[in-house]
Amino acid sequence: MKRILVKLAFGACAIALTATTASSQAAPLVTLTRLDCGTNTTPTDVAARFSDTYAWPQLMIQLTFSCYLIKHGNEYMIWDTGNPAGSTPTAPKTSLPNLLSQLSVTTAQIKYVAISHYHGDHTGQVGSFPGATLLIGKGDWDALNDPKSAAAGSAPSFAPWISGGSKVEPQAGDKDVFGDGTVVMLNMPGHTPGHHSLLVRLKEMGNVLITGDLAHFHENYDIGGVPTFNTDRAASLASIDRFKKIAANLKATVIIQHDARDIGKLPAFPAAAK
Repeated sequence: MKRILVKLAFGACAIALTATTASSQAAPLVTLTRLDCGTNTTPTDVAARFSDTYAWPQLMIQLTFSCYLIKHGNEYMIWDTGNPAGSTPTAPKTSLPNLLSQLSVTTAQIKYVAISHYHGDHTGQVGSFPGATLLIGKGDWDALNDPKSAAAGSAPSFAPWISGGSKVEPQAGDKDVFGDGTVVMLNMPGHTPGHHSLLVRLKEMGNVLITGDLAHFHENYDIGGVPTFNTDRAASLASIDRFKKIAANLKATVIIQHDARDIGKLPAFPAAAK
């Protein structure tokens, strides 16, 4: 009888150890690093285009352009690619490949380049990652492939994927990027047909929600404001409502991607949130 109990106890310990090992293997370290992808030279008058209800007659906001590097174990993903490097006033001082090199990461190591939406200030350097799988909302991908759409001006940046030479995975809904719930593209249409936001679940910092262009600054996020150039007003409002409920339920840190006031919510480059 004692032998049987010993064997049962040993078996239980072995199962527990196996489960613990499997759990450890299934939980790779996830980090999030902000990359500077340009900044407006002066505050922007947001009254003209950023509210279709004339909400801000005299509001000036310092807008910025942020990209993000997500490290998931030994795999990497870029979220948005900002403005193209160059001499324009909003161009980043350092290109994405050069910023990555400062982190000892090469463009060839980027497994996924995920795009919130097709606008040029989010896609300007996407062509630097032709070896990565492109993750983009299906509505935006369809628009990029339509010469008559509003996205046609951004299409040249996506030449490696549009030509069929690089891999693309258009997303009609949410996308659990690594399959373990730590990095999720959230379907938030309205700003563009396939617009997405991003959820990153960090062990130390907790849950982080990055808006894309769901909202461009705090004031519009707070009141559910809709820019005049959004493609679908009803979808925009529904997406803001969903996003806010996710933020509340997950007690998430919300980062409004274009609002310079949110830069400090993450560690300064080259440090990463964990």
